[in-house]
Amino acid sequence: MRIITYFKYLNSFFTSLTFKGKKNKSQKLLNSFGKLKDTSFNFELIEKYFKNKEHTKTLQVISDKTCDDLDFEELFMFLDRTNSKIGQQHLYNKLRVISHEDGNLDVDEELIAQFTNDSDFRVEVQIELEKLNGREAYFVSGLFQEEHLEQAKWFFVMRLLSFTSILSLILLPFNPHMFLVLIGVFIINICFHLWNKKNLSTYSDSIPQLMVLKQVANNFLQDEQLKKLSPLLSESIKILDQVRNRMLFFKLESKIEGDFQVIFWSFLELFKILFLLEPLLLFGVLKRLDTRRKEIEEVFTFVGRIDALLSIASLRKGADCCIPKIDEENGQIKANKIYHPLLIDCVRNNITVNDKSILLSGSNMSGKTSFIRAIGINVVTGLTINTCFAKSMVIPRTCIHSAIRISDDLMNDRSYYFEEVLTIKDMIDNADKGTVNLFLLDEIFKGTNTVERISAGKAVLSALTRNNNRVFVSTHDIELTDLLEDEYELYHFSEIVSDKSVDFDYKLKEGKLKNRNAIRILEINGYPDEIIEEAIALATELDRNRL
Repeated sequence: MRIITYFKYLNSFFTSLTFKGKKNKSQKLLNSFGKLKDTSFNFELIEKYFKNKEHTKTLQVISDKTCDDLDFEELFMFLDRTNSKIGQQHLYNKLRVISHEDGNLDVDEELIAQFTNDSDFRVEVQIELEKLNGREAYFVSGLFQEEHLEQAKWFFVMRLLSFTSILSLILLPFNPHMFLVLIGVFIINICFHLWNKKNLSTYSDSIPQLMVLKQVANNFLQDEQLKKLSPLLSESIKILDQVRNRMLFFKLESKIEGDFQVIFWSFLELFKILFLLEPLLLFGVLKRLDTRRKEIEEVFTFVGRIDALLSIASLRKGADCCIPKIDEENGQIKANKIYHPLLIDCVRNNITVNDKSILLSGSNMSGKTSFIRAIGINVVTGLTINTCFAKSMVIPRTCIHSAIRISDDLMNDRSYYFEEVLTIKDMIDNADKGTVNLFLLDEIFKGTNTVERISAGKAVLSALTRNNNRVFVSTHDIELTDLLEDEYELYHFSEIVSDKSVDFDYKLKEGKLKNRNAIRILEINGYPDEIIEEAIALATELDRNRL
């Protein structure tokens, strides 16, 4: 009776610990909703799925150049609130690809609303997703995107050696000399076993995680709301179940290395060597998985999509966002209180783009480039995750190209100007492809002299507006604003210069910049009087000649 009571006590104790642990975990997830992730980001692994995925049927894959211009990695770290590595990879891919159409947007928004309003449901889903939050989950995509190892032509030798081991054990009671055969085969098998260790390590992470992924997906399918995302997924899971028993070996292997005693592991290792279980099972599983790529990707996409939608719900909870209206016909851009999400206390601005593009003037640090980036970021997030950082926003379905952050390519002996020429040439080529484009440029052709910069800039900017394309461009050149005022709406940012300081309000204002304060700023910062006087005299003379 005492023993029974003792075991009842132990059972009650461990149940209590499990309950407390789950309760603490649930509370932690509740508290983290709407907040930034406190974790490191390995972009080499995060973008692995995106880089290997085929995107031929999409409107646009956002280029590395545009991502660099828009500080995409920093943006992703702000947007990402996923709970699994699968969801993180799916979200990254989603943000890099602009689709031809919205897809099942209503179903997505319905689930986002449920995640936002039903905290119990949300936490249950998060707990499931966290089973796939280990680094190993990054490699699941390789099972359906990458080529698998192929059997060597001499692989039949391992089957023969395994069969010889089995036969030797069977015959050993009848013929003691079979022990020598068994020892000889065992020594040979050690070589093959060690050779296969490298092959096994390639899949020791991904195959166990595939089993976890399959189980998580199966659990999600029990919920009718989640099942709406992929009603036929159960068929894919059934097909994967056909290789389940062979994959269990890899799950057991990973468990042993983490949880069991070394002695038990050693005996199992001897058993595996004797019958060459590792290579035989590994290549058997790979052969079957090779024919199940489509089903694995469907399960991956299902779980990743759920996590990405949960991430969007958390993002909207923690940031001031809106759901944009997509203008498929007129190509209008209309932003009410738009802001850059990565800038703390960012000043909000309004703008409407109808028939004309936008030319911004203003001094350095006044806000021109940040505003252009804010437009680009909001169009990207609006078209990919249906979320904009504004009070309201109307955007077209458009491709996005940029020439904001350009540098010398010293490895290929290219100057700043030559790099800029190539980037803008790519824009000109895209301007006539029949798709609607949004071009973002900062200080066009600033790598060359004034006369040619203004002349070439005017010609290029006029060409980019053809075919209903929209352009946002900044400039210091007042001459350029005069030349383009019939084709572009003119806006500017300005600063307030006092006796001792320069202050920026970062407010977008209509019209071109009329006041110039560059020389005054030099004076405030203590430049010698003779320099200031000469600069003012030259500026006055140049203005007179231009008139």
